[in-house]
Amino acid sequence: MAKDWWLYHGSGPGGDRRARLEAGSPPPWRDFTGTPDPGYEPPGCEGPAWERTWRRGAGYVPGEAEKDVVNTALYLRRPLLITGKPGVGKSTLASSIATDLGLGPVLHWPITSRTVLRDGLYLYDAIGRLQEAGLEQLRTPGAHPAAPASAADVPPPPDPALAPAAVPAAAPSISRYLRLGPLGTALLPQDRPRVLLVDEIDKSDIDLPGDLLTVFEDGGFLIPELARLAQEDPTVAIGTDDDPEAAVRITQGHVQCRYFPVVVLTSNGERDFPPAFLRRCVRLHLEPPGPEKLARIVRRRLGVDIEEGEEYQELVQSFLDRGEDGDLATDQLLNAIQLRLAGAWSAPGDRDRFLATVMQHLTGPTA
Repeated sequence: MAKDWWLYHGSGPGGDRRARLEAGSPPPWRDFTGTPDPGYEPPGCEGPAWERTWRRGAGYVPGEAEKDVVNTALYLRRPLLITGKPGVGKSTLASSIATDLGLGPVLHWPITSRTVLRDGLYLYDAIGRLQEAGLEQLRTPGAHPAAPASAADVPPPPDPALAPAAVPAAAPSISRYLRLGPLGTALLPQDRPRVLLVDEIDKSDIDLPGDLLTVFEDGGFLIPELARLAQEDPTVAIGTDDDPEAAVRITQGHVQCRYFPVVVLTSNGERDFPPAFLRRCVRLHLEPPGPEKLARIVRRRLGVDIEEGEEYQELVQSFLDRGEDGDLATDQLLNAIQLRLAGAWSAPGDRDRFLATVMQHLTGPTA
């Protein structure tokens, strides 16, 4: 049963709940003052990117405890740190939030050991701009005159009083070489939050969680390359992670959110995080689904009622039994049922070999 205070239900689009989300008052310490660019329109609930988000999120089946924690993060406007074994649905929950509240495509920031904070905030192609400046100088007449073939071809020196002043080639606009990253795009000032998935943050360099603290607290960041040009060009339009041609205007090089984004951070538990980082997050641990939740997932994803087919009940039980010897992901069960719907392993003797193929352990001695 849905609770009155919930914004996220996990049951499908809810325009009234999104309106409540937009109209809700933030805690005083999470109230930000960014001014939206009236010429910029973030992507809505249409197009290929939204279709990918919807396909992933519509099939997610959250439990009551998950809904409580997700709504806590929404009301407090804090990042949601989700831990759990691989395959339990941590990343899919981000798509479920975006789908349920109609918040547009999920912004995805995958983390590796080489990821640094600036990768998520913005990208600057300094080498490309330098090369373009060099080419522009070569295109300028008289910038680099060709060497004379012989001494006779050398013209007499011009009268300095009559020679025109050299006009340096104009440097190419910096806007062509700057683009906001997924975190930077999520922090653009809007009246409706975007959903940002920071995937597998436990794989990051040890400094990244600490580097994120200031951004999470301030709800904004500075682009130094634009700040240095602020006197000559105070407002510059640059692309976003959604679209390099989106051209959102940045003033004085500063990006400041208005509504703090729905930040979902996932972790497989490969490392611990500093207390200062954990204090700024709302934490959720996802356990592997039990029989009842698996049946609901299969029904929503594949339209199959487990109770109506003994062979599907046996597949679910085999999945649970094999899970005792090593970790399995829920989509491995979905793969098995999908193949069975297609008529796979029709011969009785094929079953064990089939299960060993589609339900290989992710961890444990047989992984």
